[in-house]
Amino acid sequence: MLDFDILVEPFKYSFMINAFIISLIISIPTALLSCFLILKGWALLGDAISHAILPGIMIAFILNLPLLIGAFISGLSCAVLTGYISNNCRLKPDTVMGVLFSGFFGIGMILYFFVNTNIHLDHILFGNLLGIESHEMKTIIPISTIVSLIIIIKWKDFLLYSFDLVQAKASGLKVNVLHYILLSIISLTVVVTLSATGLILAVGLIITPGAIAFLLTRKFLNMLYASVLICMISMCFGTYLSFYIDSSPAPTIILVLTALFFISFIYRILLNPKKST
Repeated sequence: MLDFDILVEPFKYSFMINAFIISLIISIPTALLSCFLILKGWALLGDAISHAILPGIMIAFILNLPLLIGAFISGLSCAVLTGYISNNCRLKPDTVMGVLFSGFFGIGMILYFFVNTNIHLDHILFGNLLGIESHEMKTIIPISTIVSLIIIIKWKDFLLYSFDLVQAKASGLKVNVLHYILLSIISLTVVVTLSATGLILAVGLIITPGAIAFLLTRKFLNMLYASVLICMISMCFGTYLSFYIDSSPAPTIILVLTALFFISFIYRILLNPKKST
């Protein structure tokens, strides 16, 4: 039989408790947003923004500004520039995203190696969930709360905008305003996840929960609930598991989410093989 003391050992350390708390907080905005990204077909945009914030971080460091401000401006600039170029040339949005986010990321890497900085690149790329400090929590909590409230209050408008743009316009919704609000909260959400999962793995949190929920549910409201629950369980279990296998929490969390995705996919095939594809 398993020793109960071994099972509860992670809860004896303050850094693990903080990691669990941050996991629960981050789960809400990332999971809610992932549903709209899946419905809108903006999964690659989340990936682009997560890579594009690196130059903003470096420029903010050079100018002695808060790093999160630089990250937000850089990510939002990439998103807006992607939309502008896509609307003014024959290239498809995914092509533009690939060009821009690799270019932004390249600029950030060059700045990192040319500037003498105390910023740890591995923390930027892979996060530092177990080392989040109190001042970072003071930033993460209000941003997560604001993003979550915006999505909860305006979810019906975002749903119509994501599902049927023509109907949204006909209904009198200010689609341009909704467009830039959605881009802004994507950037904010990526910035929130920066400390926990880093640039590379942040995209997993803002895509996979919604993808899993999409496979398991048919109603969008249920999809929202399911994605939040899935993200919370995955982040907490991944953090818990990383303690015992001596791994970094961020990639462990992503692997848990990936495993749940394949389980959900298999479940959908077995439930309805003809319509699973």
